[in-house]
Amino acid sequence: METRHIHISDFDYPLADDRIAKYPMAERDHSKLLVYNRGKLSDDLFFQLPRYLPQGALMVFNNTRVIQARMHFRKETGALIEVFLMEPAAPTDYEQMFQTSGQCSWLCMIGNLKKWKEGQLKREFEIKGRRLTLCARRNVAQDEALGSRSGTNYWVDFSWDNAQVSFAEILEAVGELPIPPYLNRETQESDKVTYQTVYSKVKGSVAAPTAGLHFTDNVLAALDRCGIDREEVTLHVGAGTFKPVKSEEIDGHRMHTEFICVHRHSLEKLLRHECRTIAVGTTSVRTLESLYYMGVYLEKHPQAQEEELHVNQWVPYENGRDGRLVDGIGPVRAIRNIVDWLDRNGLEALHSSTQIIIAPGYEYKIVTMLITNFHQPKSTLLLLVSAFVKGDWRKIYDYALSHDFRFLSYGDSSLLIP
Repeated sequence: METRHIHISDFDYPLADDRIAKYPMAERDHSKLLVYNRGKLSDDLFFQLPRYLPQGALMVFNNTRVIQARMHFRKETGALIEVFLMEPAAPTDYEQMFQTSGQCSWLCMIGNLKKWKEGQLKREFEIKGRRLTLCARRNVAQDEALGSRSGTNYWVDFSWDNAQVSFAEILEAVGELPIPPYLNRETQESDKVTYQTVYSKVKGSVAAPTAGLHFTDNVLAALDRCGIDREEVTLHVGAGTFKPVKSEEIDGHRMHTEFICVHRHSLEKLLRHECRTIAVGTTSVRTLESLYYMGVYLEKHPQAQEEELHVNQWVPYENGRDGRLVDGIGPVRAIRNIVDWLDRNGLEALHSSTQIIIAPGYEYKIVTMLITNFHQPKSTLLLLVSAFVKGDWRKIYDYALSHDFRFLSYGDSSLLIP
């Protein structure tokens, strides 16, 4: 079956609420690890991961950091409005955004939208002993200019009356860490630590790259002792990662856009490993596999602008390719094209975005082994896993269900070797 016409109903399984881990393990690396090795299944504890990996392999992590993206304002009428930061609008660069002082703008999801058609919301609080007023106002003109491109997000202008305070400091003071909706509980103080990977660095995600939550400093040190090479990329995880596929065929599902940053030295390390990697999490997969298509685009458009390198969700399946190599271009050549492009433009890092959808029929170009959690039924992440194990996902999930594995963000992990 052509990938676009896959029926999402074929990727359903029974997931009872009591199988969803509401909280993490007391010790991150003592979660369970399912090992799928070329069709054979076994289980272990996560801290034993290094023993299953080939010496000299390259492991790629997503170093994004979850921001306290949920804010609440109360109108004078008493109505509570939730403003959920989704994507920086002005400035659009994440690093610049968090350093802004005085004003900035975001594309946001808005809770209780019908109660906030117009007018300004205000919230007063203290930072470093000084009183501060944060204001939020919807920008309807910008919404109309963006049209359908903004999806269900709305442009919100923020301003505050202390130019010495950055927006990052404001979020630390009044923002709330957005834990997944299926946990069905309020964010707790402990989530500020447990819902971040130990190697998180670059602020920008509204959801954690959860496969990385199992790693500890001890496990990372063990990987180093075993000769596993490590590298980091950045993909800022959007709330769209939780968006269910509601169309009967996946052709009707619109993938969310996520922003990536990959440094030149990371690309060079990929080349030294012949572009074969172990990916930690589906976000690392989406980043690495998107790089291939960016490099392919540069083959014919070597003078392309950065924004032209965006990967549309159906690019891998155009012209009947259904996920195969494009024009015989291999991953090494594609990554070399990106390095050459960076050199021509005097850049040290690639900043771009991706909507890639990876589903059965897709042939992986760069990722050879995958560490990932157990995903929701009928989700694009389950499609990605199925593509990786050549359709053998149900065998893996049946094993996890029958061997008391914990599911979703705070749940257990798996190592997939196709």
